[in-house]
Amino acid sequence: MTENQGGKLYDIFSALGWMDRADVINSFDPESITVTQMNADISETIFVGDSEMAGLMRSHDWSQTPLGDVCAWTSSLKTAVSICLNSRFPMVIWWGEDLVLLYNDAWQPILGTKHPKALGRPGREVWSEIWDIIGMQLHSVLETAQATWSDDMLLLVDRYGYTEEAYFTYSYSPIFLETGKVGGAFTAVTETTRRVIGERRLSTLRELAANTVEAKSVEETCRIASATLADNPYDIPFALLYLVEMNGTFARLVQRVRVEADTVASSEQVGLMQDQDCWNLAQVKNTGEAEIIDELDRQLGALSGGAWEEPSRSAIVLPIAQAGQKEQLAGLLVLGISPRQGFDDKYRGFFDLVANNVATAIANAQAYEEERKRAESLAELDRAKTIFFNNISHEFRTPLTLMLNPLEDILANTGLSQGDRQQLEIAYRNSQRLLKLVNTLLDFSRIEAGRVQAIYEPTNLATLTADLAGVFRSAIERAGMRLQVDCPPLPELVYVDREMWEKIILNLLSNAFKFTFGGEIGVSLRWGQGR
Repeated sequence: MTENQGGKLYDIFSALGWMDRADVINSFDPESITVTQMNADISETIFVGDSEMAGLMRSHDWSQTPLGDVCAWTSSLKTAVSICLNSRFPMVIWWGEDLVLLYNDAWQPILGTKHPKALGRPGREVWSEIWDIIGMQLHSVLETAQATWSDDMLLLVDRYGYTEEAYFTYSYSPIFLETGKVGGAFTAVTETTRRVIGERRLSTLRELAANTVEAKSVEETCRIASATLADNPYDIPFALLYLVEMNGTFARLVQRVRVEADTVASSEQVGLMQDQDCWNLAQVKNTGEAEIIDELDRQLGALSGGAWEEPSRSAIVLPIAQAGQKEQLAGLLVLGISPRQGFDDKYRGFFDLVANNVATAIANAQAYEEERKRAESLAELDRAKTIFFNNISHEFRTPLTLMLNPLEDILANTGLSQGDRQQLEIAYRNSQRLLKLVNTLLDFSRIEAGRVQAIYEPTNLATLTADLAGVFRSAIERAGMRLQVDCPPLPELVYVDREMWEKIILNLLSNAFKFTFGGEIGVSLRWGQGR
């Protein structure tokens, strides 16, 4: 065996830890071992562990890849692979100028259906759809030996048979060779798709609830709700909102989001008694269950894909329940499904919450409208009552005035007997009392109508109050009680409406006299602090 042959095999055997260089050269029998056997033994040493990827790497024919036989791999690559395979965190190695992929079990879900064909293949072949982004980043690492960092990076990947909206947080770090040059890139990556999309959907639901809370009518609620849905073109490419009317026989389109008017897809009115319509509104109304509409392009032409250039392929039609009446619908909501997302349970749950929020907002608006109508009806009744009081008061005042004038004339006659005068005075006093009651009723109707205008003038309030209280003195004393009036002079005049003040004092004393059966009734007036 030549020195050159022994040198090549020494590199292989030293990787296995079998013997030193002299032993290899002196004892090697070229017929006793094959290159395949040596590669297999080295693979067992490098690809350690019982993980799926360790097993795949051990059985992989690396000679058919740009990396070549395992025995020719550098120590840096072997070490990086060992670290990658023995980590439970998603990791991938991009090696050489072709950036060949080697990855662990935790990174498999990121590949989707690209696994296991991606193993040992150049990155530009595996991720051709996003290579313009990540390829530039990786080559930058190879050329500059500087790590990169991407946080929640949007990458439109094709790993399940369609172009998918996906987000990743990752770092590309250089892997140095023994010579100091960069041999490849190491990536620790976390897919953040669920979190990013989940936070976006939660934000839409939060804004939907907050924005519609101030709506005062169903029409306004629908407008605000549609505007909020329009702000999320990623999850809601398009939307149509129908209100169910005419005892559930028709659905009226009230709002559109990224759907043109006067098309087959945006009929202004849909009969709900018919068997079929383009959105199956009648069926959803009858069953109360949501319906998925597929192959939109074939049935209705290209409809908006929202944030994406690709049109939506499907949509969901959701019932909007009537408040407190599950059997009756308040409306129907058509929501486009993103062409860049799989329609899983979380996506469906988001749409259900959207429909529930819209249903709640419509119910609140309906309750507000009903309360407003009830308040308007009460206000109308109140106005009618005020008008009635006003009219009846005027009707009472006329005959009372006509009664009081003759009574005053008769009482002025000095020739009346004592008995007749007493009877006439009783009639006169009660007529005056009735007139005061009528005037009070008229004042009340004026207050209700907002037509009372106070006339303020400077008044000696202590003297006025004492004089008014004195009117009741004789009546109170005849009832066996005492009237105490304590109204000392005030430091200055007070601006009051004298007629209104008179009504207040007389009403207070009248009530006190009516409900007091012994002892005394007191009237006191004091100058308030801080005046």
